[in-house]
Amino acid sequence: MAAPSPSSEHTTDSSVFRAALRREKLAARMELDGSAHAALSARIEAHLATLLTALPPQTLAFCAPVRGEFDARPLAGLLIRRGWNAAMPVAEVAAAPMRFRHWTLASAMHSDRHGIPVPIDGPDVVPDIVLLPLLAFDTQGFRLGYGGGYFDRTLAALVPRPLAIGVGFELARVADIRPQPHDMPLDAVVTEAGMVRYPSSVGLPGRSAPCGPSDSDKG
Repeated sequence: MAAPSPSSEHTTDSSVFRAALRREKLAARMELDGSAHAALSARIEAHLATLLTALPPQTLAFCAPVRGEFDARPLAGLLIRRGWNAAMPVAEVAAAPMRFRHWTLASAMHSDRHGIPVPIDGPDVVPDIVLLPLLAFDTQGFRLGYGGGYFDRTLAALVPRPLAIGVGFELARVADIRPQPHDMPLDAVVTEAGMVRYPSSVGLPGRSAPCGPSDSDKG
């Protein structure tokens, strides 16, 4: 079964195609009922925990969940207890790379310019691994977000670049998001079906889930 995509009327205009894809995938995610969302999220968390606890303690960056995204806070709390540090990205300036602010389970929070919860204060840190929320991802490891370009600018600016792991549900999988020149490829994607690693990934233990048409039987 082919990965879903917007109707053929959008195929001649990538910007229109991507906008339609965002709407479709956000709507599909928001339609998940509470029990389905919780069950799929538990599977994602288990895959991420298996992956990350096999690594030495590092600094993990992730976003507070909005619009039905996977909630990585319990996983981050687990890793903190194992000696890791955690951080959240902070977008203070439009069209600029984000900073990463130290986060703990006790951090005081407020909403940023986009309504996303971030720590009110704390030192800036440099992450080793970043979990990126996504609306869609494709077979080449490109991610479609909300369209602000913050993560692409941030990954492009960080040297060395942290390991970039997209996190989302299988319903986000498509054949091609029509990446633009500024889009930065991911090292891996984790969904409830498992992990897909892309050719550029390094430092990831364990096996990947298969990628491409062979995954169609996973629903």
